[in-house]
Amino acid sequence: MGVYILRRLVSTIAVMAMVGIFIFLLLRLAPGDPAAVIAGPTATEQMVANIREELGLNEPLPVQFVHWASDVLRGNFGASVFTGVPVLQLLSQRLEPTISLSVLTMILSVTVGVSFGVLAAWRSGGFVDRALATFSAIGYSVPVFVIGYILIYFFAIQTRWLPVQGYTSINQGVAPWFLHLILPTVTLSVPYIAFIARITRGSMLEVLSEDYMRTAAAKGASPFAMLFHHALKNAGVPILTVIGISFAYMIGGVVLTETVFNVPGIGRLVVDAIKNRDYPIIQTVLVLISGLYVLINLLVDLAYTLIDPRIRY
Repeated sequence: MGVYILRRLVSTIAVMAMVGIFIFLLLRLAPGDPAAVIAGPTATEQMVANIREELGLNEPLPVQFVHWASDVLRGNFGASVFTGVPVLQLLSQRLEPTISLSVLTMILSVTVGVSFGVLAAWRSGGFVDRALATFSAIGYSVPVFVIGYILIYFFAIQTRWLPVQGYTSINQGVAPWFLHLILPTVTLSVPYIAFIARITRGSMLEVLSEDYMRTAAAKGASPFAMLFHHALKNAGVPILTVIGISFAYMIGGVVLTETVFNVPGIGRLVVDAIKNRDYPIIQTVLVLISGLYVLINLLVDLAYTLIDPRIRY
């Protein structure tokens, strides 16, 4: 196990190095010039050239990469080319809304998705199974922004039960904080609930057909014990994999959802940075997201051994 963890850590460092090179080249080779954006539409060529010189954009790409990589390894992610504020300070100011939305979304997605999957497997072929299959198909195929606008129309504009947009910090009260997050959380959760429910149903159906499940039923085990003690535990590996992948891919959905609901999180910060070609912010967020994705995959692999002791590395 120790060798496996060490091997995964080494591979993680190699992957992050390749990701860093890819992100750096992708931004530098993409169309657009941050110096021209900073200078404005009325700037002369000399003004743009001066800004490029000041930002170090005239240096060869390998030199720029070495400077950036060495700063990152020292924990210096640079500052916004527009405001001059350190990137880590900007991220810390936007962290609370994004973490709040992500955590609530995962709690709702896992709780409802696994419950729906277990219920559909238990009632396989019946009305409940068909109804949940229809919900999963719709929830997984409809774009997030469409779900968001539908929820806004019914629960914010028509009934005025919930805020349309914006965010309130938890320091200003749990109730207003929670009310502002209900619609974004439900919007972002729908596709993940559908995805987790489908995988859970398939895994549960496979386990429920095993001989030991019929033995448990013959011994008088209750449906609750059969489903959640015997079946769900043995079907846990694929479900855990899906949950890990969903959490990693959720970042993309967070960006879109924060834009729709005007939540001032990291997603909105990235969107604004992309518009302005603010390299330090974009690079830092992409590197941190990639690192989070790799870390989640590592934790999921390690968690396999806790669910199924037969898995050894």
